[in-house]
Amino acid sequence: MLLHNFVSGQWVEGKGAGESLIDPVTGEELARISSLGIDLEAALAFARVQGGPALRQLTYAQRAEMLSKIADTLSANRDEYFRLSLLNLGANQADASFDVDGAIYTVKYYAKIGKALAEGKMLKEGAQIPLAKTNVFAGQHFLAPAKGVAVFINAFNFPAWGLWEKAAPALLSGVPFVVKPASPTAWLTHRMVEDIVKAGILPTGAISMICGSARDLLDHVREEDIVSFTGSADTAARIRSHANILRRSVRLNIEADSINCAILGPDCAPGTELFDLLVKEIVREMTLKAGQKCTTIRRVMVPRKQLQALGKAVASRLGAVQVGNPRNPDSKMGPVVNKVQQTACLEGLAKLKEECEVLFGNDKHFQPLDADLQKSAFVQPALLSCKDGLNAKYVHDVEVFGPVATLVAYDGLEDLIAITRRGLGSLVASIFSDDSSFTRETILAIGDLHGRVLAVNSTVGAQHTGHGNVVPSCLHGGPGRAGGGEELAGLRALLHYHRRFVVQGPADYLTELAGLCADTASLYS
Repeated sequence: MLLHNFVSGQWVEGKGAGESLIDPVTGEELARISSLGIDLEAALAFARVQGGPALRQLTYAQRAEMLSKIADTLSANRDEYFRLSLLNLGANQADASFDVDGAIYTVKYYAKIGKALAEGKMLKEGAQIPLAKTNVFAGQHFLAPAKGVAVFINAFNFPAWGLWEKAAPALLSGVPFVVKPASPTAWLTHRMVEDIVKAGILPTGAISMICGSARDLLDHVREEDIVSFTGSADTAARIRSHANILRRSVRLNIEADSINCAILGPDCAPGTELFDLLVKEIVREMTLKAGQKCTTIRRVMVPRKQLQALGKAVASRLGAVQVGNPRNPDSKMGPVVNKVQQTACLEGLAKLKEECEVLFGNDKHFQPLDADLQKSAFVQPALLSCKDGLNAKYVHDVEVFGPVATLVAYDGLEDLIAITRRGLGSLVASIFSDDSSFTRETILAIGDLHGRVLAVNSTVGAQHTGHGNVVPSCLHGGPGRAGGGEELAGLRALLHYHRRFVVQGPADYLTELAGLCADTASLYS
């Protein structure tokens, strides 16, 4: 089966044999994709000329209503999305829910909060700025929807959520999009786009999809367009330095590698609630989606005196996790997405072992449940220990995108901060401690290099949202190594799809223009 592309308002078959989509449990081919022969320049132009104007004729409230209908359509097809997640990602129920239900929730969230922008078609920012002694002449800042197209180049690990966490705020802003899902797991994205197209919810040209290679796509983006990329730092660097991106100053948002960390406070001894909560969180992060989340805990900073105890507690829980075919109800963790990722995980793990002790996962006779180890893409969970965090290299530089975490010993707050900052920019750090002074000083010292900091004490307990959970009301993104991008954060996400400008003119004319707008105060409420 060759999955078609949806461009210029129609389904188009790519040429050639295409790329294979594989079941990571059985190794069997599921479908093929190809973008060869697709006129990508025409696809972008069609979205700009047809989709954009049709969306911008609507108010924010009307576009929010469209998002509600999209969420309803996705909810109606939820079982099919779970089936495709099992086939193409080797996802169990928890894995599929994290992706699919996360996508549906995000669309519903933006549909709900988008109504706050009511009948406006533009955003007003701040108050008038007097520019004359009599106040008859003034300045007013506005935010207008971009008149280009949003191009999403997405990662393989979240074919559902990765699409809609970008698409929901883009559509609410009045900007059409073209999505290029990662090839290995494109089937789920393809099916969601197919369902939305069949439902006839969006204007023609508002939604487009390219399955297969991006080919010359970036050669044809323009000044008014937006490009959002999620994936490896190496690919991100190529996109940043693309000649057309540079020449045209195309707006670019990137989420790349991230060596995220969790921190155990010195007050959390074995047997305390927070110690146990962190143990559970580490194991959950390592095993959910087989550790294939950009927010997964990669390093765990541990007071040196607690290093051994934490290692034993985590290893004990990992020992109870049955890794195997997600079709088998006894399996609690599935495979990584394909053989390529399996090899990358094992190669990265080998580097970490050069400077770390293996506490769990060094079983040479590892055998996944109900699966052929040679044909499948399973990786045994691995917990490592690093006793010299300041001089370690790979622990802070190599992101093993799979079920691998490293405990790193620290001696005091100054040592902790230095080790943590070696991550050079991350999506998230979490702090488990009842010592408010310790938590405060840590946040102040590492906040600038993290997009999100999760603080957990005994008052919060098990009610916190989780280290790896991205919620649409809060910022997702991070500086430095993590790409420097920002997504979600409620209606703040709309700022990425709007262009700020100022009008200097008669005060009464500015007031008239402001009457067409929603106030940006709602972005921060």
